[in-house]
Amino acid sequence: MIDRWMHKAAGLVAGGLLLAAGLAQAEDGFTLKGEPKIAMLYFDAKNDGGWTQAFDEARIKIESELGQKIQFVEKVPESASAIKPAAERFIARGANIVIGTAFGYSDSFKELAEKYPDVAFLNGSGTTNGHNLESFYGRTYETHYLCGMAAGAASKSGKLGFVAANPFGVVNWTVNAFEMGAREMNPKATTTVIFTGAWNDPVKERAAAMALIDQGADVIGQHVDTPTPQIVAQERGVYGTGHHRDLSQFAPEATICSAIWTWERFLVPELKKIIAGNWKPAPYGAFMTISEGGGDIAFGKVGLSEEAKAKIMAARQAIIDGKHLYAGPLSDREGKERVPAGSSLSDAELWQMDWYVDGVITQK
Repeated sequence: MIDRWMHKAAGLVAGGLLLAAGLAQAEDGFTLKGEPKIAMLYFDAKNDGGWTQAFDEARIKIESELGQKIQFVEKVPESASAIKPAAERFIARGANIVIGTAFGYSDSFKELAEKYPDVAFLNGSGTTNGHNLESFYGRTYETHYLCGMAAGAASKSGKLGFVAANPFGVVNWTVNAFEMGAREMNPKATTTVIFTGAWNDPVKERAAAMALIDQGADVIGQHVDTPTPQIVAQERGVYGTGHHRDLSQFAPEATICSAIWTWERFLVPELKKIIAGNWKPAPYGAFMTISEGGGDIAFGKVGLSEEAKAKIMAARQAIIDGKHLYAGPLSDREGKERVPAGSSLSDAELWQMDWYVDGVITQK
């Protein structure tokens, strides 16, 4: 991804390392000095097909909603030596709202927010927060649960594959949700996962997808940055579910469902709050549900019956209405109870997720 709060976020949430941000909520909120001028730092190229392109597409919608152009720069790597100069060039030109797009920007954005107290900072997939800084991310387990339902409905063998980057909490919760959704449609479904060790490595992603299909998987899910797993699925005549954007753009004959970002649904109202003045960032960052703008799903044009789509949309509505997917009783694949009846996982427990539900098979 670059959509990664990873296990570090768990420590930040659970350990209370954001005390300063919490104290700031008792004070007056942040107010811009002067007219708003927005700039964005992209981790990758704006047409990367995945994570960054989802932000760029949101930028265009935000410009329309707010009636102003947004400056941006592409390919800013997760290095302080690149992040700080890029942000400071925009600030020198008058930008007073800076939006980042990477987990690895977190520490640099914290330092920049302290250095420039009159500038508002937002960071997608970040982990740091403050009086003028807010990180934000979506609850991707919700959308991958729905895509898992699609996979379970489309699969003939019940054997699903999943290409993932790293076994961090933010990935593990999508893998588990995918399998849980699949079992809603096929109680015997299994999900075999191969971790590539990289968020963006088409070569490893291709090898992983090929291996999963060779092992019998007839639907390939993914939590990596490129559309490669979907492309391989189409080449091999199986189905797939995408991540970040509607990946049927790249594999129209394979992609049945994609977990997509809808960043503008969060950013437009949040930017309006900043512009209005007395903005108070969420002390531990914004962690959005489908209804709050974190993400959604997009169906492809193949692989699913209207009946299956109706069941998926009913499950989507239940989530919007407040259903918590990680509610008890829930055990892991070894039979250990992880969520007792009558309770559900906290956000801190979600970030720390290092276990898998029954039906998930992990391979390196």
